[in-house]
Amino acid sequence: MNVNTLKNSLRALIVMLALTLVAQGVAAAETTDDATSGITGDIGVGLSLGLAGVGAGISQAGIGSAAVGMLAEDSTKFGTAIIFTALPESIVILGALPMFI
Repeated sequence: MNVNTLKNSLRALIVMLALTLVAQGVAAAETTDDATSGITGDIGVGLSLGLAGVGAGISQAGIGSAAVGMLAEDSTKFGTAIIFTALPESIVILGALPMFI
């Protein structure tokens, strides 16, 4: 991975973090109008689930290719490859948690 890709990834991460923090602030603000009280919460839930899915996809891209390379060299490490490939999916489960809270 070159330096420009890392810089762009860091910039995108900072922008997504700022958007998430703003959405949480908006969702935490008290509203007196009952018609709009559910909209801000829905935005926060959507952002958390969407960003968790994007993060899991980005992490699985590198992990999946490394796991396939590891299996190509030594096929006895299938269990390890499956575990490391499935770990980023827990990020999506934690991102889906605000839907139920």
